[in-house]
Amino acid sequence: MKNKPYPYEEVYEMANLKDMIDEKALTQARLTAFVYPCDTGEMRKTYFDVREDVNAFGAWMYSKKYRGGKHCVVLGENSYEWLIAFLATVNGGNVAVAIDKGLPEKEIVDLAHMADADVAFVTKGYYDKVSKKTARKIYDLGEFEEILEEGRRLLRDGETDYINYEIEPDDVAMILFTSGTSGVSKGVQLTNRNIAFEIVHTSMLYSPQGGVVAALPFHHAFGLVVGVLMVYNYGYPVYINKSLKYVKKNMADFGPQTMFLVPMFVEFFHRQIWAEIEKKGKTTAFKGLMKSTNLLLKTGVDVRKKTYKSILDAFGGNLEYIICGGAALDPMYVKEFRTWGIEILNGYGATECSPVTAVNRPFYHRDGSVGQLVPGIEAKTTEEGELAFRGELVMKGYYKNPQATDEALVDRWYMTGDLGYVDKDNFVFLTGRKKNLIILSNGENISPEELEMDFARDPAVQEVLVYDEDSKIIAEIFPDEEHMGDATYFEKLKNKVNKGRPTYKQVVRIKLREKEFIKNATMKIVRYLNIPGAAEKAEEAIRAAKEVGENK
Repeated sequence: MKNKPYPYEEVYEMANLKDMIDEKALTQARLTAFVYPCDTGEMRKTYFDVREDVNAFGAWMYSKKYRGGKHCVVLGENSYEWLIAFLATVNGGNVAVAIDKGLPEKEIVDLAHMADADVAFVTKGYYDKVSKKTARKIYDLGEFEEILEEGRRLLRDGETDYINYEIEPDDVAMILFTSGTSGVSKGVQLTNRNIAFEIVHTSMLYSPQGGVVAALPFHHAFGLVVGVLMVYNYGYPVYINKSLKYVKKNMADFGPQTMFLVPMFVEFFHRQIWAEIEKKGKTTAFKGLMKSTNLLLKTGVDVRKKTYKSILDAFGGNLEYIICGGAALDPMYVKEFRTWGIEILNGYGATECSPVTAVNRPFYHRDGSVGQLVPGIEAKTTEEGELAFRGELVMKGYYKNPQATDEALVDRWYMTGDLGYVDKDNFVFLTGRKKNLIILSNGENISPEELEMDFARDPAVQEVLVYDEDSKIIAEIFPDEEHMGDATYFEKLKNKVNKGRPTYKQVVRIKLREKEFIKNATMKIVRYLNIPGAAEKAEEAIRAAKEVGENK
């Protein structure tokens, strides 16, 4: 099919997650919903199993008086137990509070207290590491089977309150924390209506035709709502990846047709592929082969499956699509992966929007764009150039933070903080981040992302951050091993990037570092923790926010 508009996908219009779980248990009862590693190899759970386990866990929760909007922390590595605890919480009218397991102990406690946690469910590998101050009661999901058995007994004895609970669309279903790029984390409240709208309407833009490996963390909106729940509603199996170190093995074992990833993964895979080619001394020949492949594609001849079999086999042999979101991705990666037979569909959104607001489609995409608008939502660009969205996927607000809510939601429009526009065909394009703009003394505004993208294209650059220091543009680089400390190489790269740019847009100095930048859960570089002096400003912002709260 040519790259042009085509009808939206047909998808089951679930009303809420409970409806979704019940419907799949009826229509696809014996089909596999989840696959995950266990002591004996692999465990498979059908859609019927999932409903039975959710109901058993929920009945047990009700017996412990966790009902009526209790705030339940779910914490730990990606696992089936994590998902059942989450689904049982939401489907029983409680609020799931998803917290990043990788945070320092104090931050976990602070976030749990910020969310007024009543109870915490913690996976086996993290139970002994979690502070007892996290919640009034903490349960070890290592005792998952015992919990389910007790819940099943309650159901057999006629305890049906949990099963009969009716979901209220506008009740808060979960609280997810923003990454705190300004230094102040906020609890995003997503309602049952938000989640259902997101799953149904984003699914209209893309439908996988096979299984998915869930590699992104479940405490993050993209990893959970899109990488797991949306796939569940499609009716395809999800392989649960417990640790990033097993991603390649999981792909090889499971052979996914689709992957939901952030740019860090794409960039990592890309570097590995080219490193292997260079090691064999075939770089020039391979580039020539790619040119020939692209010429053949233009004539309608597709030889990619045979020509790039070794690359495709590294991803399990079946991978056709990577849905990429969470941060900007250089179009160069999209073009090269397409040549190798894998289409990267760039998407865009925010936790506050449940999270996806746009995604490119398999047969209707624009390179450089972050995708087409999700059907049923509105978008606009303000006079300052900021993107804003309005619709049923926009959050209820930040938990107990009316000031931040009022700043983010203006007349029900969510102000993204991103600079960009929507074209006549509803494709969204980003031009930078409003808060990241470098404003020079001469009044010129510079988007650091533009320069960072040019530096990142060089294989010697693993990570880069561009910022203003004393009115000079600095590019701080974490090089690959071979170029560690090679100032001469990066000085030449700086001159190459600067070539053709006006003086005010040129990088003045290169800084080389020996350690990776500090990143958040979705592997975005956290600017305020890496730019000199920014952390101090962030601390001032945190103190000011606390003072405002105390005064109230």
